[in-house]
This record gives sequence, structure tokens and C-alpha cells, in this order.
Amino acid sequence: MNYLVHLYLSDPDDPCLLGNLMGDFVKGRLDERWPPGITRGIDQHRKIDAFAHTDATFRRSRERIDGRFGYFRGILVDIFYDHLLARGWQRHASVDLETFSARVYRILEENFALLPEGLKKVAPRMIAHDWLGSYRERDTIARVLERISARLSRPNPVAEGMVELERHVAGLEADCDLFLLRAGDYLRRVSEQEEIGKNDPQ
Repeated sequence: MNYLVHLYLSDPDDPCLLGNLMGDFVKGRLDERWPPGITRGIDQHRKIDAFAHTDATFRRSRERIDGRFGYFRGILVDIFYDHLLARGWQRHASVDLETFSARVYRILEENFALLPEGLKKVAPRMIAHDWLGSYRERDTIARVLERISARLSRPNPVAEGMVELERHVAGLEADCDLFLLRAGDYLRRVSEQEEIGKNDPQ
């Protein structure tokens, strides 16, 4: 759900960006269905998801959200982080969000045949409605929460989550900035360890 955070943390090459986008739509063991760069991106996506589950900063963000949201606090934080990253994009990236988004959409279009079925359904809407750029707008986030709430099989308060964003925006923004730093450092450390493992003769 938090497409922009995963794209921001991805290695910058096209296949890895595509793999990070595919991450929510690919289940099970990774095999040789895709080129190595795409597989690396899917693996990065999974590593970031696992990191978020135990990271103290992400946990602090969840705890800011009213307890009545229960399990759904993590979903809200995912969406809020995409909004806060989009809103503060110029502080984090060397290219503007419009340029970055256009590149992502081009990658999706050029590799449409490779996409998992779920992403094939999502990608045209993502491109047509500029999901990545629109994350800056609170109205967009409100609509996203409403759609998620409607898709869930049991009654839930997700559609009411904008109240929590408005109550805690300053704290959540600080958390988001720190999470991006911590998650980026984590990916770099893991990558370095994996390279050492490949080169270790034992």
C-alpha cells in the first residue's frame, strides 16, 4: 500500500524499482520467474516490510494512533508515511516528485507484460490518476482510506483515520523522516553483508 516509501528506498535502477512496486502482489518463494534486478526489488520490499514490523520508530507512529483502530493502526501509518514523504519529497530526493513519478509510470508501461495480475489491474489507474504525485493531497489520502475501508471484509474504522493524521501530523512527520533514514541504513547494511557472504570463500 505504501508504494512511494518502497520506491524511495529502492535501489535506483529500473528493474529494482519495478520489483519494489511488485512486492505487494508477489507471494511465496522467489524463483527465476523474473530477471535478477526485479527479484532484488521484490526482496528489498519484503525486507522493508519486515523491518517496519520491529522498528521502534514505526512502532512509535502506530502508538500515536488511537487504540480503537487496533490492527489497522499499521495500515494507517503506511498510508500516512506515503503522504508525508510526498509532501516533503524535496527534502529527501534530488529530483522532483513529478519527474520521479513519470519515470515510475514509464517503467510500468514498458514492462506491463511482466506485471503480476493484481498490479496489471492497478497500474493503469495509478498512471491515469497520478497516484504518486497525488499522495501530497489530504483529499487523496482521505479517499484512499475510504477505499481500503470499503474493501475490508469486516466493519472497521479505517475511513475515519484522517482525524488521526490531523491530530498527530507533526509527530508522524518526524517519525517518517527518521524511519526513512533507519530503513535506508538497514538496507545498505544487509546489502553489504550479502556481498561479503558472496565473496567469502567459506
